[in-house]
Amino acid sequence: MKSVLVLDANQRSALAVTRSLGKRNIHTYTAEEQSIALAGKSRYSEKYFSYPSPRLDPAGFVNTVANLASQHKIDILLPMTELTSMLLLENKSAFPGSILPFADSSTVDSISDKSSLMRLAESLDVPTPKTWYVENPASPGLDLAEIPYPVVIKPGKSWLQIEGQWHRAAVRFASNPTELQTILDLDIAFRNHPFMIQEHVSGQGQGVFTLYDNGEPLVFFAHRRLREKPPSGGVSVLSESIPVAPELALYSRNLLDSAGWHGVAMVEFKVTPDKPYLMEINTRFWGSLQLAVDSGVDFPYLLYQLSCGVHPDPVKAYQTGKRLRWLLGDVDNLYLTLRDKRYSFTHKVRSVADFATPSVFRTRHEVNRIGDMGPFWHELRNYIPAPWH
Repeated sequence: MKSVLVLDANQRSALAVTRSLGKRNIHTYTAEEQSIALAGKSRYSEKYFSYPSPRLDPAGFVNTVANLASQHKIDILLPMTELTSMLLLENKSAFPGSILPFADSSTVDSISDKSSLMRLAESLDVPTPKTWYVENPASPGLDLAEIPYPVVIKPGKSWLQIEGQWHRAAVRFASNPTELQTILDLDIAFRNHPFMIQEHVSGQGQGVFTLYDNGEPLVFFAHRRLREKPPSGGVSVLSESIPVAPELALYSRNLLDSAGWHGVAMVEFKVTPDKPYLMEINTRFWGSLQLAVDSGVDFPYLLYQLSCGVHPDPVKAYQTGKRLRWLLGDVDNLYLTLRDKRYSFTHKVRSVADFATPSVFRTRHEVNRIGDMGPFWHELRNYIPAPWH
């Protein structure tokens, strides 16, 4: 039986992985840059480690993980975020005895790069929002007044290295040329690095989740977002398992097949009444991973099997209509809805009613689970303002 080190233990995906593998008595360790973290409080985490910040001290992070892997004979390394995945893949030689269940670094980079991905999608006739590419920010060659608004401004890469440290580049929104110009002038992510401008697409967020074995798709799963934080669109706080739409599965396969993909991936779409639009592909485990596990697609264990050289057990079907609720994220959703003047009184009343009356027979909480409440108490202590601790 191989041992696993789950990095980025503050991520909810890390908690889902830890619970999935730990319940099968697989030796599962967790690590994060803080002294303690969400998944580290799970009863299924055998031991917790801390490491230097991958953002502020990337070399220290890599060295520490390499030492942990060597000292504790870690067989499989599972990073949960784009930054840590990238750092480990770029320094793969530092972990000679450990498996990184990903495609090679250049393939992952080509899919993670939003501009590269959109160009690939266009070449494969996968629907995308109308896009303007800016390779040289010093000379964008765009008439901002001619672009239809509102627009979304996306950095080519989500993480940028500036003076030896990594910085998160955020997606921004602009409703007119003045706002767009201000963002381009002030945000360093758009002043010195390639980016793209896209038309804003309003629709329901749907994800297609999959596991590949060296170019061969093994399983697909899908969910839809019912509530997000912020309410206008963001992180899922209430999601529901749904059948995989054949059209979305086809688009996802075209993209990942062409890349010769390996490992897990989340292909994210915005679905409008007319058609779906590709948003991005996450090249690692996703936030609502626990929903797939609850529905009968245990991605962490399937990936573990694959990493052990075992062809994963086939998943012929899964339960649809199952729901996953991130309780404290849902509290934030309700708070933001109630304080937003754009929402009507009727909408706010309905939001309170929906929050207070979950579908108890098909909804499970993501973090707070009977038998493993440590992560929830940790999350709650960090959620409540410091004077109340």
